[in-house]
Amino acid sequence: MKVFELREKSREELIDLLNGLMKELFNLRLRRGAQELPNPLRLRVLRRDIARVKTILREDELGKTKLLEPKKSGTKSTKGDKDA
Repeated sequence: MKVFELREKSREELIDLLNGLMKELFNLRLRRGAQELPNPLRLRVLRRDIARVKTILREDELGKTKLLEPKKSGTKSTKGDKDA
């Protein structure tokens, strides 16, 4: 996962992604104890992706980076409204 792809996401999307990555890492660690993993390199990739997401979230907290605002659904467009 590339950093520029992560910066295009909103804070809520990053938190959801972080939770999913952490669950996947947990499941792989459990499987590693019980059996051989088909791709052990995936553990390293997951740890690094988690670190990237946490870094971007922290940069947003500190004000170094501005994340996208969450998309609001149900808003109507006012393109047709013109002043006479």
